[in-house]
Parts: sequence; structure tokens; C-alpha cells
Amino acid sequence: METVWSLVIDVIVTGGIGFALWAADRRHGKYGIMLPVALGVVIACLAWIVLVAGGTGYLTGLTWMPWVIPMALGIVVSFAVTKLVERRREKRDVADLTRVLRG
Repeated sequence: METVWSLVIDVIVTGGIGFALWAADRRHGKYGIMLPVALGVVIACLAWIVLVAGGTGYLTGLTWMPWVIPMALGIVVSFAVTKLVERRREKRDVADLTRVLRG
């Protein structure tokens, strides 16, 4: 049961940082508010499942892994994918606007 709390904390922290990431990005209009949040939470949950299934949550000296690694992975993936989506969306919007203006 103690290990399940690490999942709860991972989800809360990763989701909160996803919202903060969206709010801090001045070009957040290029993607939805739930993209960084959902990505972070899904990646954190999958990483937690893999780590706990691997037994790291119950081994002495490795109990920190289901707490820290899922949060770090969720944050990094959330940041990277939102920047990738932002760039692609911006290029596509400029191309569409150019096409419309040319007529």
C-alpha cells in the first residue's frame, strides 16, 4: 500500500507541473491546456507501473525510484512534446495563412 502512494503523488505533482508548464508558456495558444498535463500523467503512470513491476518499490535502497523517475520522465516528455507540437503547429498555421492570402 505504501507504494501506491508514490503513484498518487507522482500523478498530482506531474499534473500540477503540466498545468504550470502550460501557464508559463507564452505561446500556449498553439496547443490545448490538457496536452502537457495528460502527457505527463500518462508517462508517469506507465513509468511507475514498469518500475513497480520490476520490483524497485520494494527493494532496500531503490524505493526512491518509483517516486522520482516517473515524475522526471513525465515532466521531460511533457515539455519536449509540447515544444514539438508548438513548432509543427506554428509552421502549419503559417503555411495555411500564406495559402489563404495568396488566394
